[in-house]
Amino acid sequence: MDNTAVDSSLRTVEWKNNKVIMIDQTKLPNQLVFVEYDDFNQVADAIKTLIVRGAPAIGVSGAFGLALAVLQSKATTKDELISDLEIARKILYSTRPTAVNLGWGLDKIMKIAKTGETVEQIKKLVIETAKKMAEDDIEINKAMGKNGSILFDDNDTIMTHCNAGALATVAYGTALGVIRATRESGKNIKVIATETRPIQQGSRLTAFELKHDGFDVSLIPDTAVGYSMANGLVNKVVVGADRIVKTGHVFNKIGTYQVATMAKQHGIPFYVAAPLSTIDLETKAEDVIIEMRKGNEVTGIGDKKTAPDDINVINPAFDMTPPELISGIITEKGVARAPYEESIPKLFQAN
Repeated sequence: MDNTAVDSSLRTVEWKNNKVIMIDQTKLPNQLVFVEYDDFNQVADAIKTLIVRGAPAIGVSGAFGLALAVLQSKATTKDELISDLEIARKILYSTRPTAVNLGWGLDKIMKIAKTGETVEQIKKLVIETAKKMAEDDIEINKAMGKNGSILFDDNDTIMTHCNAGALATVAYGTALGVIRATRESGKNIKVIATETRPIQQGSRLTAFELKHDGFDVSLIPDTAVGYSMANGLVNKVVVGADRIVKTGHVFNKIGTYQVATMAKQHGIPFYVAAPLSTIDLETKAEDVIIEMRKGNEVTGIGDKKTAPDDINVINPAFDMTPPELISGIITEKGVARAPYEESIPKLFQAN
């Protein structure tokens, strides 16, 4: 399949005619629907309600949100415009606390905006930078894919959890980018996707995307990870990340820790694929805020109730996988291996 076709058909977030176009991921896999926004508040809402999700995609969406904010602003001076942008930045930043890329995308735009002298110049700088961040995301994913593909062998069956594919990024993907690059290098591979309860990103998004691109993909319930590994159905695991701290602790979709623990038990290599923008060198693992989501994601599917009324629900969106369970962290600058406190900072010095 022609890669350009894949890139363009599943372009998760895009800037067109001064509007932000997104795939509405809440409608997948039943419908491939594109939504159009011209107000940064709509983008904030889209991030909050998971119309767009996946750390890299959220980072770029935040940047595009600020690009809309500069167009919406009635400011006539630089100070007024920066003040309007600050308001928009706060609203966008408050949407998802765990993914580090959102703060990265917003901060990058704010820094650039402050270098502009006039209102017009700031507007141009912000829009151009946001568009370039989207293009860079695809190039970064392709570099990451190449670096990761050498870790996988012909005829491997690779397990992945949640969706770290084209739909979690601008296009191509992180963990699925590695899987795509492995196939592009001529190796024959199969994929096992976990359903990823309670939002079903694995069944709705990963399975949809891999089937769309002609991969041999099988879907399993989250509870069958141990079974699949114990029965020799899996050779390797690759997942994405929403935040990685410098000690090598990885924050990713809830259930990742269980997959990693099970992989360790069965001697299966467990890799994480993420761009450097997902790595947070400042925060300690214990200080990362784990987003808690609404109970109704667990007590029903759509309008169908699957639990008793008024039941207590604990619904964390993410969990933490400790570094001793991780075989390597694949980035666009190379693969970091333990001890991560030494290898992760080195990636930032690589040219």
